[in-house]
Amino acid sequence: MTWSFTESAAAFRAAAAGHLAADPARNTAVLTLMDTAARLGWWEEADGRVTGVLAVSPPGVPAFGAVTEEAARALVLPGGEQPTEARGETAAVEAYAEATGRPWAPTVRMRLFRLGEPTPPDPAPAGRARLATGADVPLVAAWTREFAVAIGDEPAEDYAGFVGERISEGRLWLWEGPDGCPASMAAVSRTIEGQARVHLVYTPPAERGRGYAAGVTEAVSRAAAASGAAQVLLFTDLANPTSNALYQRLGYRPVTDHLGVTFTPVTR
Repeated sequence: MTWSFTESAAAFRAAAAGHLAADPARNTAVLTLMDTAARLGWWEEADGRVTGVLAVSPPGVPAFGAVTEEAARALVLPGGEQPTEARGETAAVEAYAEATGRPWAPTVRMRLFRLGEPTPPDPAPAGRARLATGADVPLVAAWTREFAVAIGDEPAEDYAGFVGERISEGRLWLWEGPDGCPASMAAVSRTIEGQARVHLVYTPPAERGRGYAAGVTEAVSRAAAASGAAQVLLFTDLANPTSNALYQRLGYRPVTDHLGVTFTPVTR
């Protein structure tokens, strides 16, 4: 039983294809990271079955997909690399963190949801959903920066390329308020192994409380399903009961809980 690692997405797909396809929802983070990850890994049982996967994204943060606790406890990154963070399903991350023997603390607790029967928001918000266009890039890039700050991430200098890619591929939607001006946004990942994940759901503070986030999330979710995603997923922060309740009203149902941790330096 051992971990193997590669920098090649093609080699990773060849080794772990069966495991990835068996449960694309639980492997959603790895599936969406694998083409840009710095390193990819898979855990093989003694009989050759792959029962765990992970993606290490810059700056060296391992993200577990579906993985056994045994595999998580056995993880040692190549070169003895000591990550400062880790994330994935709660049981796996806790097993890994405890096995390192390093001090650690939880930073975020998430819940993965999967869309069941799509349910329109009731009452319906005023306005309408539309696909974002190239003309929306400056506004959406500014909102993306605000979103990053709001969730505690270090914002990038420029999000034009990030949002431009999603817009050009028809994966970013806006909600226009009654005045015809954009008031909320949501994006969806590319569909991989039949799963797509809604993300970047953001409403500027001045536009909140009007149901716009519900409207745009429902629109992007339906669009993802209509384009061929058998499973439409999203993550919520468990510390935000409002968003958790909202997504369940739209037809999303819990799959599994996730945990993010940071490792704290040992003081002497």
